[in-house]
Amino acid sequence: MTETADDLSAPLGQDKPRRKRRLRLPFTAMQLLAVLLGLFLVSFAGFAIFNKDPLGGEPMTRIAIGEPKATDEKPAASGHGQDGKHEDSKQEGRHDTKEAPKQAGEQKTVTMIDGSTGARHDVVIGAGETADKGEAASAPPPVMVGIDPKLLEKSRYGMIPVATDGLKPFNVYAADSDRAKAAKMPVVAIVIGGLGVGAAKTTDAIMKLPAAVTLAFTPYGSEPGKLAERARAQRHEIFLQIPMEPYDFPDNDPGPQTLLTSLTADQNMDRLYWHLSRMQGYAGLTNFMGARFVATDAAMQPIIREAAKRGLGFFDDGSSPRSIAPQAAASVAMPFGKGDIAIDVVPTPAEIDRALNKLESAARERGTAIGTASALPVSIERIGAWARTLGDRGILLVPLTTAMLKSKSS
Repeated sequence: MTETADDLSAPLGQDKPRRKRRLRLPFTAMQLLAVLLGLFLVSFAGFAIFNKDPLGGEPMTRIAIGEPKATDEKPAASGHGQDGKHEDSKQEGRHDTKEAPKQAGEQKTVTMIDGSTGARHDVVIGAGETADKGEAASAPPPVMVGIDPKLLEKSRYGMIPVATDGLKPFNVYAADSDRAKAAKMPVVAIVIGGLGVGAAKTTDAIMKLPAAVTLAFTPYGSEPGKLAERARAQRHEIFLQIPMEPYDFPDNDPGPQTLLTSLTADQNMDRLYWHLSRMQGYAGLTNFMGARFVATDAAMQPIIREAAKRGLGFFDDGSSPRSIAPQAAASVAMPFGKGDIAIDVVPTPAEIDRALNKLESAARERGTAIGTASALPVSIERIGAWARTLGDRGILLVPLTTAMLKSKSS
């Protein structure tokens, strides 16, 4: 028997080690991947075939326009009855819109479904085309309680104020005050701005501040008209803030439908009408930001003339020293006022109290002084406390319209 070298070197009495056999799978890794991919495609195809939602669960906007009217006319060949889609880049998620042909004077209820949260928001859209930047905004509310229908006219966005039969919104919607007493003693007016967006802070301003404090509403928010109506029910007079172009626009953007110096007068007028339609019952307008716009004569003059024609007053918040609003208002003999002191630039109790003391001093010196503030909790608390003792110091708190009229007569 022949032995190999390995046999001779192996230890005596021990068998040779057996080699381990490798387990071989009946298929390769690539084959396994192909099987899994095939299963996924089959599952996806089955879901697509049997799923009842053709949009695959994407957030949708549904528009209900009621029952169609009977008609003998044949549908136009232009295909207006087909479903369309609308995509709003400012909304989170995509909103698909199914829309039937528009009829003159119709209203639509739109349910907006947020793509990330699933939250639903019902919005009523009135007749007329939607302006370029205000597509997602809701239509103006119905006529508010206490509004004189004679002081309204229809625009393509809704009802807007107008002067008629010797009546002007400035006079009709001015808050009650003792103007005879105001003519004989120093007066101060306070204007709280930025309201209408944020129901909680707006309600705090309405309920916690004296009725003589004037409230200025922005045109934004889901229901600015209802909050404005509540303010008037508490005997506050209201002004409407018009978003205007600041110097650092668009980095600092007041919001949709902002009046811009780069637009034509007609374009800005169309945007103004959109703002005017958002609520009713205001005595005048005031700028919301707008340092560049109020300093540009060609842009500002048409707005002042239109406001005066409609029987409104104009209040300049005083934030732009280059504003041409005083001269423009004087040229059309419209009620005008300008802010003297911004009360809560530094929103601390001590600084707010110091600003209110300056406002008192200005009133004693000139007879009239107007302060502006926002609806911060600290501002509301300090202004409320200050107002309760103001009469003891020989100064009268009056609505803005009263201060504007006194300044005009002096």
